[in-house]
Amino acid sequence: MVADVIPLYPLYALLFADAGLSDAQISALFAIWSAVAIVAEVPSGAIADRFSRRASLVVAGVLQAAGYALWISLPGFAGFAAGFVLWGLGGSLVSGAQEALLYDGLDAVGAAGHYAFVQGRVAAAGLISQLPAAGAATVLFAIGGYPLVGWVSVGMCLAAAALASRLPEPPRGSPDGSPDIDDLGYLATLRDGVAEAASSPALRGILLAAAVVGGLDAVDEYFPILAEASGVPVDAVPLAMLPIVLAGSIGAALGGRANQLRPWALGVLAAASMLLFGAGVLLSSVLGVALFYGLYRVVLVVVDTRLQERIAGSSRATVTSVAGLGVEIAGLGVFAAWAGGGGLLVAAVWLLISLTLPRLLRPHLAHPSDPVRE
Repeated sequence: MVADVIPLYPLYALLFADAGLSDAQISALFAIWSAVAIVAEVPSGAIADRFSRRASLVVAGVLQAAGYALWISLPGFAGFAAGFVLWGLGGSLVSGAQEALLYDGLDAVGAAGHYAFVQGRVAAAGLISQLPAAGAATVLFAIGGYPLVGWVSVGMCLAAAALASRLPEPPRGSPDGSPDIDDLGYLATLRDGVAEAASSPALRGILLAAAVVGGLDAVDEYFPILAEASGVPVDAVPLAMLPIVLAGSIGAALGGRANQLRPWALGVLAAASMLLFGAGVLLSSVLGVALFYGLYRVVLVVVDTRLQERIAGSSRATVTSVAGLGVEIAGLGVFAAWAGGGGLLVAAVWLLISLTLPRLLRPHLAHPSDPVRE
């Protein structure tokens, strides 16, 4: 949660613009960020598997802090680009490692069945933390401008790294009988995880589902635009985001209960969320978008849980990072669809995708030890 209380989040685009960057240069920065995330996603998952998931989270916090420090110390295109490279590397280290650390930690004490409940609450806390971050950004900027906001953000990242170093990390074996992860080199660990993701019938469908469902989260970049289109004044847009954030938090927290839903019910839930999103876009309704986001977050937690349940080998972070790579690519698809036809096209495309979820989540593809949901 501490890692999400970053005052710089709502202001960094303005920092770039106020530093004299053009729209094209700012877009180039976002492209660099995405490119680093895509290239580093799976290799960083293997690093977490081969060495330490906890250490990956610690290094991620330090890299993100260093990136923000560069932004404040060298406010120009080169400094911003270098900062995004560091942030992209840090983000890729978190993706996969966090889920693997949580699932295996629960599994070590016989509580893997509680993963959906815990992960849902973690996701809800991350969303809720955006509220104090936005308030802190307003106060800090009024006192010390971008430098104060930036250095406080650096401190929060380092605090998150320090807290991550205290997380318990259970020893890892190989539940499927494959060689112990500690006996494998880095490249062998990487191959092991990618091979499981590519060859396991239990995983291929859920990996695709995790990619397309997770990629849809890219629409949150457009929430302020939708709020403004509904008639909300620019200075009141952050306030208009509150119901969307709160709805998403509630949905994530309810994900644990929804994990018992059958695949067809999840498909219906996903389809309903897209219909609400389409209605919110068409009617310029913040309420419609908020209802969409709540239902969407329920589905997101459940799909992530089903993915973790189906991973049989020791390279859990690597396999999860394969899904993360798909999320990044699907997110680019969201941006392309929005550019081509706006929110309605995104809603239509992902509505069609949601109709395939029951097949992708079908029980007979699951690992034999998984709970059966018919």
